Amino acid sequence: MQAVVVRVSIADRESAETHLRENVVPGVSQAPGFVAGHWTYKDGTGLAMVVFESEEAANGMSERVPSMLPDGVTLEDVEVREVVAHA
Repeated sequence: MQAVVVRVSIADRESAETHLRENVVPGVSQAPGFVAGHWTYKDGTGLAMVVFESEEAANGMSERVPSMLPDGVTLEDVEVREVVAHA
């Protein structure tokens, strides 16, 4: 399995969470190879980890991330990592 790890800065939390729930989560959860996703918030930043069955699926999603962000959310980093353990 492979994880897409995304770090963002959030200027408008309410707007960002609405966009996340209405657009991002439904779209990502229907992507090929999707396994699980977690989106977190702390002090004006967001951190997400979305797990996919394959590196190909994770890389495909990582390329889509910039186009999924609404106004008020700035991409800080996106990377694909191998999942070495989970519970």
